[in-house]
Amino acid sequence: MENFNNNDTLANLNIEDNKLPQGLNILTILSIISSSITILSTFWTFVKAKDSYLTKDKTIEKMNSAEMPGFIKSIMPDTTHFDQMITKSYENRIPLLILGLTATVLCLVGALQMRKRKKQGYLLYVIGSLLPFLTSLLFIGTFALNGGGFWFGVGLTALFIALYSMQKKHLVH
Repeated sequence: MENFNNNDTLANLNIEDNKLPQGLNILTILSIISSSITILSTFWTFVKAKDSYLTKDKTIEKMNSAEMPGFIKSIMPDTTHFDQMITKSYENRIPLLILGLTATVLCLVGALQMRKRKKQGYLLYVIGSLLPFLTSLLFIGTFALNGGGFWFGVGLTALFIALYSMQKKHLVH
């Protein structure tokens, strides 16, 4: 009877050792949710690219109006560059769609791999997280750097990469 209890205790220890750490669990869940939203957003941006291009003058007029709150103006790109940014986004909508989906799938697969505690998931996630910034610079230009929204994205990406880096010790496969 005592031998059975020792085996049972050892089995419970192995289950605890294989349990996904809480920090890694939360990060991967947030990444999976974010990736799902980003896939929808990427498709929506592609579908609405022509409308954005055709209504850019009206949008610039609204951005310059006194009715626009200062907070909103601070996260929007500079209106002098907004026209060029929307034009470049429309002209390059297909490569932006393909690379945006590729980056998102890399993040999603990376997060799923890290849930299985695989080290390669971390690399996939980092590549997928950085690819959109490179894509923006290549296809939209430095206009993409304007506005607080872009820098908020950079900060959030850096935060998640740093948090995942702190969890790398749990990736053992």
